[in-house]
Amino acid sequence: MSKENNKQKSVLLIITGSIAAVKSMDLISKLKNNNIDVKCVLTKSAEKFVTPLSCASLTGNKVYTDLFSANSGAYDDINMDGAGGMDHINLSRQSDLIVIAPASANIIGKMGNGIADDMVSSLLLAANKEILIAPAMNKYMWQNPAVKRNVRQLKKDGINFVGPESGDLACGENGLGRMSDPDKIYVNIEKLLLRQNNNNENPLSGVKILVTSGPTVEAIDPVRFISNRSSGKQGNAIAASLAQNGADVTLVSGPTNMPDLENVNTIHVESAKEMYDACKKELPFDVAICTAAVADWGVMEMAEQKIKKDNIKKDNKDGDITFTFAENPDILSYLSCLSKNRPSLVIGFAAESEFIEENARVKLEKKGCDWIVANDIQGGKIFNSDENTVYLIKGDSKEIWPTLSKKMVAERLSAHIISELMEGNKQKLRLIKSV
Repeated sequence: MSKENNKQKSVLLIITGSIAAVKSMDLISKLKNNNIDVKCVLTKSAEKFVTPLSCASLTGNKVYTDLFSANSGAYDDINMDGAGGMDHINLSRQSDLIVIAPASANIIGKMGNGIADDMVSSLLLAANKEILIAPAMNKYMWQNPAVKRNVRQLKKDGINFVGPESGDLACGENGLGRMSDPDKIYVNIEKLLLRQNNNNENPLSGVKILVTSGPTVEAIDPVRFISNRSSGKQGNAIAASLAQNGADVTLVSGPTNMPDLENVNTIHVESAKEMYDACKKELPFDVAICTAAVADWGVMEMAEQKIKKDNIKKDNKDGDITFTFAENPDILSYLSCLSKNRPSLVIGFAAESEFIEENARVKLEKKGCDWIVANDIQGGKIFNSDENTVYLIKGDSKEIWPTLSKKMVAERLSAHIISELMEGNKQKLRLIKSV
């Protein structure tokens, strides 16, 4: 790992005037707990909701509020060389990422129109770092054509957004305008910081990755089959995210309603045996991510013709029928235990309805994979949903992620994979283009 990647990351947190500013204290704590240095800049309006003292106490750093104040503290701990000692220049240069949470309609308007009339707006106009905005405002303000126009312009300028969310608003109304929860904002911060480590728009370029997705279908006769509730949404989201990061992705998918993805080689299969054969054929690859809900058993002998109820009743007056099942190939275990051409990183998924972490750890050890992503499926809540609640388990460590969109889960997992391959384990890769 390079010295640059070992360096503690630093986030400049800008807090603007919104009741949601109180939630920024939780965001500061989460950043600090993950060894990220935080400096805060407050607008005058923000000081109506949180105090500089509270921010300083949580961050351990001085807080900045005034563009022209010589007592702001900038000269005590920031190198003035090349920037004239000006806070609005130095604070950006010293940070890895700028986060505005909450971001009011006012600061979004100033950014969208290049206005620099105070500490925060001047800092943002002079910034040379990526910016992440977490809007918070009344739903009609968010829907206002002027705000929409400013947001479109900022996105066009390359500014990142997270939220807003729907729910109860401080004004008593309900709708789209709530600032995203600190957990969700942190996920976006983590993703941006991890990508920065690679200094590469396509950090997975040349890396070959296999993803399995969806259910498998185990035929009983030409008409009937046994399957499960998997929609394939999470697997497809992971494949798409990895491809966007430059990976050479092959998606082996059971039957789903999902369209084929751009820049992803999709292989359609039905049974567990077909999925197993397709995965074997694609070897070697650098990373395997087994998200598919593969049937553990299949009917030993499929009936050649449709099974007729009347024919069953001839042999059994109650009309009962018995099937004999055979165990299907275990794809995750096979890939994890290869003696030759084993992927550098094998990630399994575990759908659990109880004792989630305990059962996932058993699977991690039994299968021999490197990581397990455990889904909380209690009550069937994730099937065909656009959200997921997961645990990421790596050896003795674990992370419990908040409920996120499946796209966000995919992006966060991609960021972890990038960090694992590019920071610590580059020597393991066989198929990087430079090799």
